[in-house]
Amino acid sequence: MKAHLLYPDRDFDLEAEPVSQHDDLERDLELGVVLRAMARGDRYLFDVSRKVILEGLGDAAVVRYRQAVLADCIEHEETVRELYALVIAALEDKRGIWGIRSTTSTSVLLHGAVAQLEAFAARLAQLRAVADAHAEEVRSEGLENLFDSVRRDLDDEYLEVLRRHLRQLQFRDGVLLSARLGRDASGVDYVLRSPSSSRTRWRERVRLAPRSSYSFTIPPRDEAAGNELADLTNRGLNDVADAAAQAADHVESYFTMLRLELAFYVSCLNLRAALVERGTPITFPELVAGEPAPRAEHVPAHRPACFSCSDLRDVSLSLQTSEPVVGNDVEADGRPLVIVTGANSGGKTTFLRSVGLAQLMAQCGMFVAATSYRSSFHSAVFTHFGREEDASMRSGRLDDELRRMDAIVDTAHRGALVLFNESFSGTNEREGSEIGRQVVQALLERDMTVFFVTHLFDLADGFRRSRPGLTRFLRAERAADGAPTYALVPADPLPTSFAVDVYRRIGGFGSAGDGAEAGAARTLQA
Repeated sequence: MKAHLLYPDRDFDLEAEPVSQHDDLERDLELGVVLRAMARGDRYLFDVSRKVILEGLGDAAVVRYRQAVLADCIEHEETVRELYALVIAALEDKRGIWGIRSTTSTSVLLHGAVAQLEAFAARLAQLRAVADAHAEEVRSEGLENLFDSVRRDLDDEYLEVLRRHLRQLQFRDGVLLSARLGRDASGVDYVLRSPSSSRTRWRERVRLAPRSSYSFTIPPRDEAAGNELADLTNRGLNDVADAAAQAADHVESYFTMLRLELAFYVSCLNLRAALVERGTPITFPELVAGEPAPRAEHVPAHRPACFSCSDLRDVSLSLQTSEPVVGNDVEADGRPLVIVTGANSGGKTTFLRSVGLAQLMAQCGMFVAATSYRSSFHSAVFTHFGREEDASMRSGRLDDELRRMDAIVDTAHRGALVLFNESFSGTNEREGSEIGRQVVQALLERDMTVFFVTHLFDLADGFRRSRPGLTRFLRAERAADGAPTYALVPADPLPTSFAVDVYRRIGGFGSAGDGAEAGAARTLQA
């Protein structure tokens, strides 16, 4: 039997390598916050969720397959958690038994394998009961196939045969072997006989023919003879012990894989509960797999960019605050470049993080924190966030930014999504803008989608003049009194560095409405 809850035709590989540049991705998007909410302190749930999210998918059919399974899990949460608890209990049963697998004694090995199979048989019967009770309720292909396979392969006849074999393997009436004498009078061709059928044949032979067998009793203190008898028994039991151990391993591997694939959906249920508790909207996204648009003369081919969302929230921020988180509505279809400008602390980085997390969650089959979300499939997601200089940097800030950019270029390919946050600001405005312009231009020519948060007016305005039809400009909105609303609105970049905000933050005086702003502006202009 196979679980096949993450893929319709294969198992999930927990040992697969994560996506390129995953360390920066996890750090910049604060993915750890999301994973901890999914895990609820369970390290196994944390590791599985991390692997699945960072795996990334480019197959629309698999994403829809997982979305259907997850929707089923949400509707039948108690059933899914019951299944997961059953699987955990089955694997926990092993702890008190399987330590004897390290023994060299065949009889002890057989006893351990039988004990493990007996415990598994009880859990398989429980699994079958859950399938019987809920098979007609689920609608997704994944859960339907799981329950159908359990009911088909673990029917009453199979479970009864399993129990009967396990009773026989306990050898309550002793071990009955047959063998031939070899040329040197040693025993060869040892065969384990079924106790019940052999006993019947012996009784018939005793009644119908003169006695032709002999027996002897080993004295209790004859250690050498006892060892010889144990050796003979082990020879007869060797193949049976190996078969029983392999059967136990096979059942264990099934429960292990079922645990792995259920773990992802249980983690999603945990995250959903945390977001719903905070009033965060949740929806299943629509991912669009587009083909390259026709290429005009001297114009690079590109896939039509697709991005639109309503009330998109930053999941990591939602999980870290009890206050309402402002969502954003963005329409950027047909625009592979989105440039976000505006004052500090206006929600720009939060928006960028919300896009990155939503795309990762969408492409592994999860829901996203929005009322609607529609995006192109991306071959990979990369982040390039500005860093403050620290002791870990091998050189200056700009050199560090260029080194990380070089690593992205080496691994990114057609269809990738690259998120920039205050990149190339480790030098002056003119040089930073020129570096940013050339980098973004090269990525767009390689058919990638770029979101760029920046204070570099020359960079933003240069794309406004050169690529107005392919760029969506957003600006951090400000209220009438100058306070940030933490929402983004479609607006062209402004030629200002918002120095008044910096002065207010450093100087510590009141709001813009108390007359201090005018004085600050005059001071900074001077």
